[in-house]
Amino acid sequence: MPTALSQPYQSLPNSFRQAVRGGETLIGCWASLASPIVTELLGVIGFDWMLLDAEHAPNDVLTLIPQLMALKDSRSAPVVRPPGNDSVVIKRLLDSGFSNFLVPFVDSADDAARAVAATRYPPQGIRGVSVGHRGNRYATVPDYFDIANDNVCVIVQIESRKSVDAIDEILAVDGVDGVFVGPSDLAAGYGHLGNAGHPDVQEAIAHVFDRAQAAGKPSGILAPVQADAERYRAMGCRVIAVCADLGLLRNAAQTVHQHFMQKPAGQS
Repeated sequence: MPTALSQPYQSLPNSFRQAVRGGETLIGCWASLASPIVTELLGVIGFDWMLLDAEHAPNDVLTLIPQLMALKDSRSAPVVRPPGNDSVVIKRLLDSGFSNFLVPFVDSADDAARAVAATRYPPQGIRGVSVGHRGNRYATVPDYFDIANDNVCVIVQIESRKSVDAIDEILAVDGVDGVFVGPSDLAAGYGHLGNAGHPDVQEAIAHVFDRAQAAGKPSGILAPVQADAERYRAMGCRVIAVCADLGLLRNAAQTVHQHFMQKPAGQS
């Protein structure tokens, strides 16, 4: 268990960012059910990080804050995926208490720079200033404005042909701590919707991993199939989501259903 993540997520400096930048292998879980109870349960398990999804899940600030509260004593670092690369939304998530971001819709170095700028106070960025908010514990962190910019982790998604083509430029953006492959969107972008295992898509994924390693920055991916996760880890991927709350519940329910509903009465 990485020592960098042995403290609760609110601690400063940002232990998750330190672990990402240090090249540690970080195993995570995707949370999209918008339930603080489910998030709390998964937080007890002890994954390195937990992705709270606001792009493809019915989450907003008012559903995300209870999930942050649910992870308050967990070693799982909360990472949020905003619905888009939107500075206003990112500002609200920062003020709500998030410090780790997985930003979608990044196709170029300019997109990546815009995502980073949204997380930084001026002059390094464009984050709007509120004196008292949940992110600085309601104005009780005396040096918050001095340390905030250096304690936000920004990982950007690579999920299109454009982003793969621009991978070196994206990785070179100051403040981009890592890149994260979206295999489903990438498959769609390469003309293989629903088939992330297609050789064209796998070649693109390997290219992203290789370029990230060359740049000295970590790569990540969502890989809920164990064999895929192990293969990607062997390829040098370091930030891996190996399961999702929705999939875990669905698979467990289907297993029980098949056992009891598809056997004649009297059979064990």
